[in-house]
Amino acid sequence: MADTLLLRALKAKPKSLNLCNKSLEKVPKIIGKIDSVLHLQLRNNKLTDLPNELGHLYQLQHLNVGNNSLTTLPEVLAELPLLQILHAFNNAISSIAPSVISELNHLTVLNLNGNKLKTLPPEICRLVNLQNLSLDNNVLAELPVELCALTKLEEFHAASNQLTMLPLEFGFLVNLEKLHLQKNKIRELPESLSKCFKLRVLDIAANELRIFPTELSALPLKELYFEENPLLEHIPVHSVQEEEILALKELAARFVMRELKDRWSYLRKMIKHYPQIREMLGQASKCAVCGESFLNTWLECVRFIDSKEELKVKNLNGLIPIRALLCSYKCFNAPGHKYYGVAFP
Repeated sequence: MADTLLLRALKAKPKSLNLCNKSLEKVPKIIGKIDSVLHLQLRNNKLTDLPNELGHLYQLQHLNVGNNSLTTLPEVLAELPLLQILHAFNNAISSIAPSVISELNHLTVLNLNGNKLKTLPPEICRLVNLQNLSLDNNVLAELPVELCALTKLEEFHAASNQLTMLPLEFGFLVNLEKLHLQKNKIRELPESLSKCFKLRVLDIAANELRIFPTELSALPLKELYFEENPLLEHIPVHSVQEEEILALKELAARFVMRELKDRWSYLRKMIKHYPQIREMLGQASKCAVCGESFLNTWLECVRFIDSKEELKVKNLNGLIPIRALLCSYKCFNAPGHKYYGVAFP
């Protein structure tokens, strides 16, 4: 039946070809002769591979192989230089060959929902034009840092996986608008998330979050979902802490960072000759109370913001715990601020 359909198509030279729901175990090799096809639908069959002849479809832009029995992305995909949209959802894909992913640099949409992926290859960074990546319902335990090189990515879905964290460099995804991470095991969001200046939708529901990143309120969020997380509660208990003695390295770093604020400082002129020190000081934090810089995370606190007033997110009401970093117990004990120490049960 499929052969007959393809023979007819060979004469018609179609732009689109639909072979869905044909119970195909193999795609007939004659498909390689229909090189006019731009959109190919192979959804809802029994395919375990794709024929080499598919590589003759040089103009193919849109391929749907969802709901089949693929265990990996077929090697022939590397021979489709113009492929822009690839749907391979609901297969049994457990691995992605670097040789395949490296050649799909025109891809804008990649849908791998409902597979058995445990990892992504570092070569994911080769998908330089990717705008939409969907990895829902896999078994991913981590994401490679190379994912953060996809600077054109606008929408990322990784719900219902086994993720416990995101790469620290996540903020490099500067064009990200929608982030869906519900039903994972994420305990903490990276501070760099605040650099995703276009993020409008964040779904982090049903994870293991206790607190949000420091600059969450800097994001232009329109929707935020965080139900079913063990967030810190606003139950203030009075506490005064005694000042501790700082390490020599910390004292020196704080002195240097204060000096660097003075444009005429001798240290400011000399620091350019010490790139390692500049890199180290570049990781410094700023105290939420006094505004001074410090090197190591010294005292982690929490402040509670009104989700509707400060975030201006319409779908929320109530207080949200936001991380705050303080440089000393002197600042912690200072009157008038609304930063609280974190107490664990």
